[in-house]
Amino acid sequence: MKFVAVTSCPTGIAHTYMAAEALEMQAKAMGHEIEVETQGSAGTIPIDPAFITAADGVIFAADLEVRDKGRFAGKPTVDVGVKKAVHDAPGVLAQAIAAVEYARANPQEASAAAAAAPPPRQADTPGVGSRIRQYLMTGVSYMIPFVAAGGILIALGFMIGDYKIVFDADKGGITNQMLIDNFQWGDSRYWGALLFHIGAATFGFLVPVLAGFIAFGIADRPGLAPGFTGGAIAGVVGAGFLGGLAAGFLAGFAALWISRWKVPKGVRGVMPVVVTPLLASLITGLLMFLVLGKPLAWVLKELGDWLTSLSGANTVVLGVILGLMMCFDLGGPVNKTAYVFATTGLASVTGEHGIQLQIMAAVMAAGMVPPLGMAFATAIRGKLFTPAERENGKAAWLLGASFISEGAIPFAAAHPLVVIPSSMVGGAVTGGLVMAFGNELRAPHGGIWVTPLISAPFLYLLAIIVGMVITGFLAVALMSNKSKKILASDKAAMASAAV
Repeated sequence: MKFVAVTSCPTGIAHTYMAAEALEMQAKAMGHEIEVETQGSAGTIPIDPAFITAADGVIFAADLEVRDKGRFAGKPTVDVGVKKAVHDAPGVLAQAIAAVEYARANPQEASAAAAAAPPPRQADTPGVGSRIRQYLMTGVSYMIPFVAAGGILIALGFMIGDYKIVFDADKGGITNQMLIDNFQWGDSRYWGALLFHIGAATFGFLVPVLAGFIAFGIADRPGLAPGFTGGAIAGVVGAGFLGGLAAGFLAGFAALWISRWKVPKGVRGVMPVVVTPLLASLITGLLMFLVLGKPLAWVLKELGDWLTSLSGANTVVLGVILGLMMCFDLGGPVNKTAYVFATTGLASVTGEHGIQLQIMAAVMAAGMVPPLGMAFATAIRGKLFTPAERENGKAAWLLGASFISEGAIPFAAAHPLVVIPSSMVGGAVTGGLVMAFGNELRAPHGGIWVTPLISAPFLYLLAIIVGMVITGFLAVALMSNKSKKILASDKAAMASAAV
């Protein structure tokens, strides 16, 4: 059979492409053809319309709404979450084959179903909590490029030009106007200041983009304008990323509510481009300025004061908690919560040092541990793993070094009770060590490739290596125990059969 598939996940990074690879490998193993369209952060290359026409069935493995879904109308379709394709590609292919066979056996019923509006998914319909997570992850996925680009540029600016570039001009700082009016081409401080100000400008979009695309996830394009407006107001009133979260949901639901109004035909055409954005922006702006802004700004200030007050053992405990969160679901909502907490904290750093910089260092170090730990485990006791897992272990070295926690997912899918506990222990140790060492990091991504931007880099690498070794040895121990239990079970079954 011939299949077409679309994969997408809330962040558009790892799961999108892992699901595509899993479906391609499984289809090949079963003797079928498949063409997969990844609607991820790297952009989308649409499937050739001729292949869609020739396809027998369609697979949607997506946690977000599939774009241009109408292209696949009339085909037997299977609609599942993206993680289902990653963890159970054989089951998804089996569902698709069954759907095609049913359509062939019942052509009239299949034709009638295709002509009707597609029914909502029953078994996989997300609940309220899942939908809120999807909306939040949509905002985060569009925010991450701004965080990464802005954060790394700021870090490079400080590395080249020193921290004095952010001071007032009379204290040795270099302002925007000085760059514009009298750029000193041979002065490294000016180049550092240039990188810093470009990064700061990029960082300035962080909260509006977060709010705008949360609203977009809720209400589609009519939510963009009120979402960006609310995010910008959150910055004006000092509510920061908490204000951005509130503004995004407020703007999105306001736009969704207004877009569902029953209006005369003559007004429908201007609703999505004029009326909905106008009214939703007005509602969001009024509530952010007059109702929500001040309380949210107070909460953010209290949170900042609490973080600043942390010292000694308290910071180590915080590092342990962040390490546990980063390794709990390997790129899932808990992992992303810890990451967003760290990256949005970077925007509030104004001086040379800050607890927020230590938090960012701990989060990135802990997030590198799961794939590195599993790569280490396959290297020291390869016979405990399948040939495919040993190959995944080789790739996990690079993924872990690049701070892509999802590199451990193939192992977690096959051995969850081995990988998750091992990773959490190793990640917790690494997070605690980073906080104890006082490592600071201004770059929100990059893994070992941004080591020059980390304070006390050798201690930082030591913390990662310790976590990696702990995770690897724990995984080996648990895998060995698992193998012994399987062997004992097999011997017992053989003895029973002999009797």
